[in-house]
Amino acid sequence: MNISVVIPLLNEQESLTELNDWIAKVMQSNHFSYEIIFIDDGSTDDSWQIISQLSNQNNQVKGIRFLKNFGKSQALHAGFEKAQGDVVITMDADLQDNPDEIPELYNMIVNDGFDLVSGWKKKRYDSVLAKNLPSKLFNWAARKTSGVKLNDFNCGLKAYKLDVVKNIDVNGEMHRYIPVLSKNAGFSKIGEKIVQHQARKYGETKFGMNRFVHGFLDLITIWFLSRFGKRPMHLFGALGFIMFAIGFGFAIYLGIDKLFLNPMGRLITQRPQFYLALSTMIIGTQFFVAGFLGEIILRTKQNKKRYLIKDELNFN
Repeated sequence: MNISVVIPLLNEQESLTELNDWIAKVMQSNHFSYEIIFIDDGSTDDSWQIISQLSNQNNQVKGIRFLKNFGKSQALHAGFEKAQGDVVITMDADLQDNPDEIPELYNMIVNDGFDLVSGWKKKRYDSVLAKNLPSKLFNWAARKTSGVKLNDFNCGLKAYKLDVVKNIDVNGEMHRYIPVLSKNAGFSKIGEKIVQHQARKYGETKFGMNRFVHGFLDLITIWFLSRFGKRPMHLFGALGFIMFAIGFGFAIYLGIDKLFLNPMGRLITQRPQFYLALSTMIIGTQFFVAGFLGEIILRTKQNKKRYLIKDELNFN
């Protein structure tokens, strides 16, 4: 199979039929073998009924229905697990991503040898203050922190080699950072393509300003995990040693001063250096304990299912 199109969605009943027909037209005109995987992330409208109708009409249309809303990252993870195409294309279901971009994205993976190609919506039809400016700030911070030189991390239109999606773990709200996860997994040939952004035709966006706050917090998380996720003691142990050494140095100074230099001076407990030494040694010990706990958790953790699937369509 040439292409798997993975489409997470939430309450997009108006756009699904049009999007499906558009994708099918592109695939047929380019003679691609394909599958379309819709992942219904707990929709409360008629999205699942429409997906069921489309799957009955076309065996290439497949569906996964979550028991409730678990989030876009979990939806992508479920789609990636089922995908079988040599190239996996992700896109949003709101018709703001253009299926006509699929052939060139496919060629960049197959012929140009990229592991991942991310879309760049250079010209956007979103609100400047509500989306464009925060998005530029977010992308700048992501580039500086991750070292991945992309202009639009949050674009839903991306193409992957099958090996990439089978070897990365998308969880939480990490869908924004799939290029970073791919780089950390060893898939370093990451490209970018300017894609057409279309104004939303139906409904309203499911994401508010809080997604940028969550995005920055996730950025800090992924930076930490990429550097210290395998060995948390390398960070916490170093910080603990530094803090404990500072406190211990003050304690030695206070002891020498009281015993030999100024035995008739103030009590040690009346000197601010005593509390500085005590505090830093306690904090240093806590950092050590945090590092040990992190190492223990890594060695004993069990992978837990992050979502529950209610129904599936057309999967053998």
